[in-house]
Amino acid sequence: MIVQIARLLKILNSESEPGQISLAFCFSMVAGLTPALSAHNLLVLLAVLLLRVNLSAFLLGWLFFSASAYLLDPIFHRIGLAVLSAAALEGLWTYLYNIPMVRFTRFNNTVVMGSLVFAVAGFVPLYYLSNTLIFRYRDRLLGWVRNTRWMAVVKATRVYSAYERLAGWGGGA
Repeated sequence: MIVQIARLLKILNSESEPGQISLAFCFSMVAGLTPALSAHNLLVLLAVLLLRVNLSAFLLGWLFFSASAYLLDPIFHRIGLAVLSAAALEGLWTYLYNIPMVRFTRFNNTVVMGSLVFAVAGFVPLYYLSNTLIFRYRDRLLGWVRNTRWMAVVKATRVYSAYERLAGWGGGA
């Protein structure tokens, strides 16, 4: 847990653009909330590797969202069931199921469909929310925190020493 906090601080304090970090969190949400062996996760991974996103933020976000996905599975099941049993979409689901390659995506699983719908619906709002929070953190909070007595106490802890070790690996934060 201490190492993950240190990694998050390293990411937030890095020279990466906030948009790169936010996009990494959004892609990690899609990959983490949906089952790991889903076909669309290959497309997400390809996008992460082709686009300029912060890979550390992606991996840390994937870990976080994967852990929280199990708590949200009942909600994903309900969303997926509603989408897959919608009468207006019955023809589309029948058509897609009859295509052999599409069956490989497991779209007919309620948890897969529900988690994908949830993650895609939250992609843009998470991007803007995380981008705004990163800007505010860097603009207001980071300078203030560095000058407080509390930071002197934090610098004496194991979290900060882990952060310093990680920051040294990348050539500094």
